[in-house]
Amino acid sequence: MSDLLKLEKRGHVAIITLNNPPANTWTPESLNYLKTIVGELNADKENYSLIITSDSEKFFSAGADLNRFNHDDKGLSFEFSAAFGCAFEALADYQGVSIAAITGFAMGGGLEVALSCDVRICEEQAQMALPEASVGLLPCGLGSQQLSWLIGEGWAKRMILLGERIKAPQAEKIGLVSEVVATGTVLTRALELAAKVEGQSPTSVRYCKELIMQARSGDINSVFAKERELFVKLWDTQDQKEGVSAFVEKRKPEWKNS
Repeated sequence: MSDLLKLEKRGHVAIITLNNPPANTWTPESLNYLKTIVGELNADKENYSLIITSDSEKFFSAGADLNRFNHDDKGLSFEFSAAFGCAFEALADYQGVSIAAITGFAMGGGLEVALSCDVRICEEQAQMALPEASVGLLPCGLGSQQLSWLIGEGWAKRMILLGERIKAPQAEKIGLVSEVVATGTVLTRALELAAKVEGQSPTSVRYCKELIMQARSGDINSVFAKERELFVKLWDTQDQKEGVSAFVEKRKPEWKNS
């Protein structure tokens, strides 16, 4: 599957380039491979961040190839939907900071993979949609939930129920992406953001991300105690000692990710 997802490591940054031309569509095999990659990165103490991008200015990813759904076999449809769900749940639970560097069209599962990332930026020609209902389907890669949480019910309904396609400026306006950059520059910008991660304690980032994601449960009061618990738990880590010592000694910290 390395031909469908190209993995590159640059220091503490991993880059996954979607590579299934012409539209970078997902297959069950590439989705399972994405899950495997994320698991391996979680076990890699030298990895702090992950960028998902595409070499194509026209397509980030068009989602699934609809030819794979043109049948009456519910078993196959379950396997494909499970692959989407498991892969994107794994990505959402990635322990570092994930950045979607969106180039062109991000449709269906192509948008859902970006929704599972922590940060989304896009190039000015990008367009985004969840058009599944227009072909008798629905988002099965966490899209109905992730989109609603990130941009609110109103815009999620417009995109999912009305099939509206959102261009880059509007995507930034409604918070679907945090930044729009010039064509051909999104990977450079993503690497700049990833460089910021290296100034943060990996263990602190992991705990902070856990707390932020728990806010989605809707029970904010129950997380207050968890926040304090994880704060104290940092004292069991080398990174807490290194971070404070480096600040006091006026030097750059050397993280151990442990």
